[in-house]
Amino acid sequence: MTENLKISGGTKEQKYISLLSQIKGLVAGENDSVANMANVCAAIKYGMGYFWAGFYLVKGGELVLGPFQGPVACTRIRKGRGVCGKCWEKGETMIVEDVTRFPGHIACSSLSRSEIVVPMKDKTGKITGVLDVDHDIPGAFDLTDRKYLEEILGLLGDASL
Repeated sequence: MTENLKISGGTKEQKYISLLSQIKGLVAGENDSVANMANVCAAIKYGMGYFWAGFYLVKGGELVLGPFQGPVACTRIRKGRGVCGKCWEKGETMIVEDVTRFPGHIACSSLSRSEIVVPMKDKTGKITGVLDVDHDIPGAFDLTDRKYLEEILGLLGDASL
């Protein structure tokens, strides 16, 4: 099925619009958070051709690896550490053009070169986790990614908790 998710041609925004439609179909009527997060990761990684896509969930005062697609990843991240931990601490989306220049970057894979991390929040605004997306080329992410990845998290609704 993941072969069918590859979105070819068009601008990045056009690809995201198509991806949103696919994700809406994947999560429609499904209230299991793990199933939805797993499908969202696959859709992002294969639909957009990114290196890695996954969730880290707040558990016991740290971020713990959740559903993901790509090479093996770090299992636990402390608040304020690395891009994911900094996103959790600040509560805002972070775009890093070159992870090798990010102070305290956690190198789960030496192939990862740029990263965007989007906080997941519950209805009260409390951060419950982060969506982490990596690319193997520097400068891959921009405000278009931010806009649509934040919108994708919105599709998960309460199922992301």
